[in-house]
Amino acid sequence: DGRPATSDGRMWLFQTLDKADHPVVFYHASLTRERQNILDVLTDSFHGYCHCDGYSAYQHIPGLTVVGCWAHMRRKFHEAGDDQGQAAIGLAYCNQLFALERAFKDLSPSERKTHRHRHLRPILEEFWTWLENLPVLSKSKLGKSVAYGLKLKEALMRVLEDGRLVLSNNSAERHIRPLTIGRKNFLFSTSEAGAEANAMAYTIIETAKANGLNPYRYLCRLFSDLPNVEFGQHPELLETYLPWSEQSQQTCR
Repeated sequence: DGRPATSDGRMWLFQTLDKADHPVVFYHASLTRERQNILDVLTDSFHGYCHCDGYSAYQHIPGLTVVGCWAHMRRKFHEAGDDQGQAAIGLAYCNQLFALERAFKDLSPSERKTHRHRHLRPILEEFWTWLENLPVLSKSKLGKSVAYGLKLKEALMRVLEDGRLVLSNNSAERHIRPLTIGRKNFLFSTSEAGAEANAMAYTIIETAKANGLNPYRYLCRLFSDLPNVEFGQHPELLETYLPWSEQSQQTCR
């Protein structure tokens, strides 16, 4: 989730994988960072993997299988500095994983899973052996990096379970970036209703872009057509205005 510096509220981001058949980028405005926000968006109907950082609120939610982010693990070592060279070793392990993953980017999910087990797993096993036996001061930056990794070991290893999973949730962070660019505008959106309006606008625009649409053309189509569509009598017509519909793809790319 992202929080503009001038606001007491937060903007949560939930998105599908980039390569999903129908990619969705959904923004949820809230005044809090409480676990209830996750439950409100990912209702009982959702069961599956969830890529996220180490925030504890995602843990132990029924139906949610947490996948750890190796970019966050790498960042922890980077922030720890060169503590007698140990942080640099941790950084090198993470860099090896990302280098291999770049080599797998064009593989099918099943092929990627096979290659991960063949090439990533040995590095991961070596990494955990090193981390678990590393003597550190618990309150040092490196000690906190080690504690972070050990706490999330199961989630960080989960990338081996399915070739569709990704090594990091950097994609989500890219979709948070527009919020930081527009943070000065949020000075004029001080109400909860204003934040919710921002969330809806960002959801439409970023989901359109994720589906290869020109967001301006897509918004023009929505604003010109929707007021005249009788959704009350024919709710199925909404399907033709979704970003991945044939009509949207033909007119708004």
